[in-house]
Amino acid sequence: MFRFKRFSLLFLLCLAVAAGSVAKSKPSKKDQVVTITTPQGVITLVLFDETPKHKANFLKLAGEGFYNGTTFHRVIENFMIQGGDPNSKNNNPNDDGMGNVDYLVLPEFNPNLKHVRGAVAAARTNNPEKASSGCQFYIVQNELGTPFLDMNYTVYGQTIAGLDVVDAIAKQPKDYRDRPLTDVKMTVTVETMKKKDITKKYGYVYPEMEKKVKKEKGEKEKVKS
Repeated sequence: MFRFKRFSLLFLLCLAVAAGSVAKSKPSKKDQVVTITTPQGVITLVLFDETPKHKANFLKLAGEGFYNGTTFHRVIENFMIQGGDPNSKNNNPNDDGMGNVDYLVLPEFNPNLKHVRGAVAAARTNNPEKASSGCQFYIVQNELGTPFLDMNYTVYGQTIAGLDVVDAIAKQPKDYRDRPLTDVKMTVTVETMKKKDITKKYGYVYPEMEKKVKKEKGEKEKVKS
């Protein structure tokens, strides 16, 4: 009898742990929308749950106001725009691009997260671990993406609005180091929204919602025909 009770308790405990794991893995119905305001306009991003370290780090810094006053200090048309360096807040343009926080973020490469147009990815130095800068990031501006960077730099987000602003920043007059002649300063804010509202407002479809959206589109097309 004692063995049976012990087995039953163990079985119930295993079920509880399993249920907890399922609950934890269930996608949230809400997400954070990142807004980057620049003199050229507004860029809107979402960050990926598949890269939790990078997402949490960016949201933490943005929530602390870290990015406010930093600039897009490196812009290359048909490639990308890069920003987030704390050095870009000072009066010495020569050290832009060399700043960081006091830590790196371990890479979170994912073959499903690619350098498509509008992808948000972590800048990094040439280090053996390919660890990311703790703060600097770039946004892919090239129409065809930059696939040669896949699995070498961590992609952790996507632009969902404002690609025309990314284009405008990439076209700014610049010096020989690709630094804009006029500072492109940013202010970064974060807003939590329901995923369905994000999809409705920006047209961005989350992976877990793709089947539902395709089904709804199919039903609408049937009604039209």
